[in-house]
Amino acid sequence: MSSTQIETVTTGADKAKLAAAGLLVVGGVATFYLLGQQSLWLRVIALLVLIAAGVAVFFTSAQGKELVAFGQDALKELRKVVWPTRPEATQMTLYVFAFVVVMALFLWLTDKTLEWVLYSLILGWKQ
Repeated sequence: MSSTQIETVTTGADKAKLAAAGLLVVGGVATFYLLGQQSLWLRVIALLVLIAAGVAVFFTSAQGKELVAFGQDALKELRKVVWPTRPEATQMTLYVFAFVVVMALFLWLTDKTLEWVLYSLILGWKQ
């Protein structure tokens, strides 16, 4: 049996920050609809400002800082990747296409063989 680690918010300040971020995002959506009589650009600006404020508050919390650190680590690992050259990528793509064609033919032949066995030999139906 494996033990799964569950991350929880530990400090009251982080809980408050996450709650505030959620309220800002929900408030942005509510404001967008409450300002239904106003022009569209004003509604969109209000929505974007409140969502940006919610995201900014989220990134000040411990979870937001962990997310930023994770993103930085992911970028470091991405820089370590050895990407294939264009000829290698083209060759592998052709291999994949060839495999798909071979599999399609195999499945078609299998289907037709089973159809012939079932309908012509076993059931005696002529098509």
